[in-house]
Amino acid sequence: MQEVKSIFEEKQYMGYNRLSMIWRTGIALFCFVGYYWSENPKPVEVAMIRIGSYPALAIPNSGQIFFLLGLLLLLFSVMLTYILHIHTKVYKDYILIDGFWTARRVKINLDAIVHIRKSKYKKHIFRRAVYNLHSRGVIRFYTSGSEFVEIKDNTGFTYRIGSLKTPELYRELKKLLSILNTANNS
Repeated sequence: MQEVKSIFEEKQYMGYNRLSMIWRTGIALFCFVGYYWSENPKPVEVAMIRIGSYPALAIPNSGQIFFLLGLLLLLFSVMLTYILHIHTKVYKDYILIDGFWTARRVKINLDAIVHIRKSKYKKHIFRRAVYNLHSRGVIRFYTSGSEFVEIKDNTGFTYRIGSLKTPELYRELKKLLSILNTANNS
Protein backbone atom coordinates (compact mmCIF):
# COMPACT_ATOMS: atom_id res chain seq x y z
CA MET A 1 0.00 0.00 0.00
CA GLN A 2 1.32 3.43 -0.95
CA GLU A 3 1.63 6.04 1.78
CA VAL A 4 -0.10 9.38 1.10
CA LYS A 5 2.29 12.33 1.29
CA SER A 6 1.17 15.46 3.14
CA ILE A 7 1.32 18.83 1.39
CA PHE A 8 1.63 20.88 4.59
CA GLU A 9 2.58 19.79 8.09
CA GLU A 10 2.95 21.72 11.35
CA LYS A 11 3.52 20.62 14.92
CA GLN A 12 2.69 22.89 17.86
CA TYR A 13 3.95 22.10 21.35
CA MET A 14 2.31 22.79 24.72
CA GLY A 15 5.29 24.59 26.24
CA TYR A 16 5.03 27.52 23.84
CA ASN A 17 1.61 28.76 24.98
CA ARG A 18 2.16 32.22 26.48
CA LEU A 19 -0.56 32.03 29.15
CA SER A 20 0.71 28.71 30.49
CA MET A 21 4.28 30.01 30.49
CA ILE A 22 3.27 33.07 32.53
CA TRP A 23 1.41 30.93 35.08
CA ARG A 24 4.27 28.46 35.55
CA THR A 25 6.89 31.21 35.81
CA GLY A 26 4.80 33.16 38.33
CA ILE A 27 4.30 30.15 40.58
CA ALA A 28 8.02 29.25 40.33
CA LEU A 29 8.95 32.83 41.31
CA PHE A 30 6.58 32.60 44.29
CA CYS A 31 8.39 29.41 45.37
CA PHE A 32 11.81 31.06 45.07
CA VAL A 33 10.62 34.09 47.06
CA GLY A 34 9.31 31.67 49.72
CA TYR A 35 12.73 30.02 49.81
CA TYR A 36 14.49 33.40 50.16
CA TRP A 37 12.07 34.43 52.92
CA SER A 38 12.80 31.20 54.81
CA GLU A 39 16.55 31.88 54.63
CA ASN A 40 16.08 35.51 55.82
CA PRO A 41 13.18 35.23 58.31
CA LYS A 42 13.52 38.60 60.10
CA PRO A 43 10.73 41.17 59.66
CA VAL A 44 11.38 44.07 57.26
CA GLU A 45 9.78 47.51 56.85
CA VAL A 46 10.08 49.11 53.44
CA ALA A 47 8.26 52.35 52.50
CA MET A 48 5.10 51.85 54.57
CA ILE A 49 4.99 48.10 53.83
CA ARG A 50 5.76 45.74 56.68
CA ILE A 51 6.84 42.22 55.77
CA GLY A 52 6.54 40.02 58.85
CA SER A 53 8.79 37.23 59.95
CA TYR A 54 8.73 33.87 58.18
CA PRO A 55 5.59 32.06 59.45
CA ALA A 56 6.82 28.47 59.15
CA LEU A 57 9.89 28.61 61.39
CA ALA A 58 8.68 25.55 63.31
CA ILE A 59 8.58 23.43 60.13
CA PRO A 60 12.06 22.09 59.36
CA ASN A 61 13.33 22.35 55.76
CA SER A 62 10.29 24.33 54.60
CA GLY A 63 12.52 26.66 52.58
CA GLN A 64 14.16 23.76 50.79
CA ILE A 65 10.70 22.44 49.88
CA PHE A 66 9.89 25.79 48.23
CA PHE A 67 13.21 25.73 46.36
CA LEU A 68 12.62 22.16 45.17
CA LEU A 69 9.08 23.03 44.02
CA GLY A 70 10.39 26.01 42.06
CA LEU A 71 13.01 23.84 40.34
CA LEU A 72 10.43 21.15 39.56
CA LEU A 73 8.12 23.74 37.98
CA LEU A 74 10.94 25.03 35.78
CA LEU A 75 11.85 21.46 34.79
CA PHE A 76 8.17 20.77 34.00
CA SER A 77 8.11 23.88 31.78
CA VAL A 78 11.12 22.62 29.86
CA MET A 79 9.49 19.19 29.43
CA LEU A 80 6.29 20.79 28.06
CA THR A 81 8.25 22.17 25.11
CA TYR A 82 8.55 18.56 23.90
CA ILE A 83 4.88 17.54 24.37
CA LEU A 84 2.91 17.76 21.13
CA HIS A 85 -0.40 19.63 21.38
CA ILE A 86 -1.61 19.97 17.79
CA HIS A 87 -0.34 18.25 14.66
CA THR A 88 -1.88 19.73 11.51
CA LYS A 89 -1.49 17.93 8.19
CA VAL A 90 -2.94 18.97 4.84
CA TYR A 91 -3.41 16.29 2.21
CA LYS A 92 -4.76 16.49 -1.34
CA ASP A 93 -8.38 15.85 -0.28
CA TYR A 94 -8.59 16.67 3.43
CA ILE A 95 -7.07 18.34 6.50
CA LEU A 96 -6.16 16.14 9.46
CA ILE A 97 -5.77 17.74 12.89
CA ASP A 98 -4.39 15.40 15.52
CA GLY A 99 -4.12 16.14 19.23
CA PHE A 100 -2.12 14.63 22.02
CA TRP A 101 -2.78 11.43 23.95
CA THR A 102 -6.51 10.63 23.92
CA ALA A 103 -7.75 13.51 21.76
CA ARG A 104 -9.80 12.54 18.74
CA ARG A 105 -8.53 13.26 15.27
CA VAL A 106 -10.47 15.84 13.32
CA LYS A 107 -10.77 15.34 9.57
CA ILE A 108 -12.04 18.18 7.38
CA ASN A 109 -12.84 17.26 3.77
CA LEU A 110 -11.66 19.93 1.35
CA ASP A 111 -14.51 19.34 -1.10
CA ALA A 112 -16.98 20.48 1.60
CA ILE A 113 -15.28 23.86 2.20
CA VAL A 114 -17.28 26.86 0.97
CA HIS A 115 -15.24 29.73 2.48
CA ILE A 116 -11.68 30.27 3.70
CA ARG A 117 -9.99 33.33 5.14
CA LYS A 118 -6.85 34.29 7.02
CA SER A 119 -7.07 36.65 9.98
CA LYS A 120 -5.30 37.85 13.11
CA TYR A 121 -6.38 37.34 16.69
CA LYS A 122 -7.21 40.42 18.73
CA LYS A 123 -4.23 41.68 20.68
CA HIS A 124 -4.48 39.69 23.87
CA ILE A 125 -1.65 38.26 25.93
CA PHE A 126 -3.80 35.69 27.73
CA ARG A 127 -5.03 33.11 25.20
CA ARG A 128 -5.24 29.56 26.47
CA ALA A 129 -4.35 26.53 24.41
CA VAL A 130 -7.43 24.70 23.09
CA TYR A 131 -8.02 21.62 20.98
CA ASN A 132 -11.41 20.96 19.35
CA LEU A 133 -13.19 23.53 21.52
CA HIS A 134 -16.79 24.04 20.39
CA SER A 135 -17.86 27.54 21.43
CA ARG A 136 -20.43 29.91 19.88
CA GLY A 137 -20.64 27.93 16.65
CA VAL A 138 -16.88 27.89 16.07
CA ILE A 139 -14.53 24.94 16.54
CA ARG A 140 -11.15 26.22 17.72
CA PHE A 141 -7.62 24.81 17.59
CA TYR A 142 -4.90 26.99 19.13
CA THR A 143 -1.54 26.62 20.86
CA SER A 144 0.43 29.76 20.07
CA GLY A 145 0.74 32.45 17.44
CA SER A 146 -1.16 35.56 16.44
CA GLU A 147 -2.93 34.41 13.25
CA PHE A 148 -5.46 31.78 12.24
CA VAL A 149 -7.13 30.31 9.19
CA GLU A 150 -10.93 30.22 9.33
CA ILE A 151 -12.67 27.53 7.29
CA LYS A 152 -16.44 27.17 6.77
CA ASP A 153 -17.88 24.00 5.32
CA ASN A 154 -21.23 23.30 3.65
CA THR A 155 -22.69 21.70 6.82
CA GLY A 156 -22.37 24.97 8.74
CA PHE A 157 -19.29 24.21 10.81
CA THR A 158 -16.67 26.94 11.23
CA TYR A 159 -13.12 25.91 12.10
CA ARG A 160 -10.44 28.30 13.37
CA ILE A 161 -7.00 26.77 13.11
CA GLY A 162 -4.33 28.80 14.90
CA SER A 163 -0.91 28.41 13.38
CA LEU A 164 2.61 29.76 13.45
CA LYS A 165 2.79 29.18 9.68
CA THR A 166 -0.54 30.80 8.77
CA PRO A 167 0.50 32.33 5.41
CA GLU A 168 1.86 29.00 4.19
CA LEU A 169 -1.21 27.06 5.42
CA TYR A 170 -3.58 29.57 3.81
CA ARG A 171 -1.66 29.53 0.51
CA GLU A 172 -1.67 25.72 0.31
CA LEU A 173 -5.37 25.47 1.19
CA LYS A 174 -6.31 28.17 -1.32
CA LYS A 175 -4.31 26.38 -4.03
CA LEU A 176 -5.96 23.01 -3.25
CA LEU A 177 -9.44 24.58 -3.19
CA SER A 178 -8.94 26.20 -6.59
CA ILE A 179 -7.79 22.86 -8.02
CA LEU A 180 -10.83 21.10 -6.51
CA ASN A 181 -13.23 23.79 -7.77
CA THR A 182 -11.91 23.63 -11.33
CA ALA A 183 -12.15 19.82 -11.27
CA ASN A 184 -15.75 19.97 -9.97
CA ASN A 185 -16.82 22.63 -12.51
CA SER A 186 -15.48 20.73 -15.52
